[in-house]
Amino acid sequence: MRQKLLIIDDEKGIVDMMKGYFAVQYDVLTAYSGQEALQKVTACPDLILLDINMPEMDGLTVCQEIREYVTCPILFLTARVESADKIRGFRAGADDYIVKPFDLDELGARVEAHLRREQRRQGSITVRFFGELAVDYAARTVAINGEPVPFSKREFDIVELLSLNAGQVFDRERIYETIWGFDGEGNSDTIMEHIRKIRAKLAVHTLHSYIDTVWGCGYKWNG
Repeated sequence: MRQKLLIIDDEKGIVDMMKGYFAVQYDVLTAYSGQEALQKVTACPDLILLDINMPEMDGLTVCQEIREYVTCPILFLTARVESADKIRGFRAGADDYIVKPFDLDELGARVEAHLRREQRRQGSITVRFFGELAVDYAARTVAINGEPVPFSKREFDIVELLSLNAGQVFDRERIYETIWGFDGEGNSDTIMEHIRKIRAKLAVHTLHSYIDTVWGCGYKWNG
């Protein structure tokens, strides 16, 4: 079965160009507005190409709306080039950031790289147990004594990274770069806030501290 891309951009010429390029290899869905995009994501695409600068509902808003429910990679397409804009994009839930005008072959290579990474993740070990806590990497769920712990996509990404490398210390910049993609602009506050939320959700179900702070270094998984 061919993988499915969703292209979202209010400029029909750009959509047609990308659809013509990618349709050779993938099934391509298209949307020309934020509202239409919210309807098309129900088709469960394997990757989303999302323009930021759209009228009414921009790409940042679309990404924030769907990120809790869509686990596939989201690649922003935009003419914005400032670091602050990139950081806002990654915080909204983007996995990569493609600046317009872009080379179609480079875009195609990035799409392939993200899809390969997703396939590797899905084909890896599915469940690990850490005492009372179970992480199902295929289903992207966490449970403690059978009780589900609800994590956002980014929160689970952090749990996944740390728990698959239990005992290894990751500094904040490395966590950000690993999870937020190619152009991650490492931001300590973002990682600290996500770690705080993860700990708070785990604390509802257990007294054990699964994420330890290594002062001056970063964080590690304490299974």
